[in-house]
Amino acid sequence: MADATVQSIEIMAPAKAVFAVAADLDHYTEWASAVKSVKVLEKDRNGRAKRAAFVVDGMVKEISYTLSYVYDEPTSIAWTAEPGPDIRSMEGSYSFNTLDDGGTEVVYALKADPAFIIPGFLRRQVEKQIVSTALRGLRKRVEQVSSG
Repeated sequence: MADATVQSIEIMAPAKAVFAVAADLDHYTEWASAVKSVKVLEKDRNGRAKRAAFVVDGMVKEISYTLSYVYDEPTSIAWTAEPGPDIRSMEGSYSFNTLDDGGTEVVYALKADPAFIIPGFLRRQVEKQIVSTALRGLRKRVEQVSSG
């Protein structure tokens, strides 16, 4: 994914546990602070979201989009946006890499092309903020779920 914003974080939980939280779109509004709503539109044969409609706080404006998901459990989740009024294109992924200490390195890559005018430097700043906030929220949620 050329020109994508890529960041990583370490989470002290097995990749399978981190994958489970990241794949549970029904609970995103509880830990992904920018996500205002998620509606799963279609599920795959494993009961995971195949397509989902999102409304997020894009800092500049509220943004709506629909994502299609591909899973490689427990190593990755990838998504692409359907073109719409707010998003021209978007692709992203989580990669879950098992660490020697039993934890997981999560690598989040995101590339978004909004359908509204936003200067390139500001678009990159918004992407960076989205990615870092999502990673911190994911770690906090996994830790909550893991501790009971």
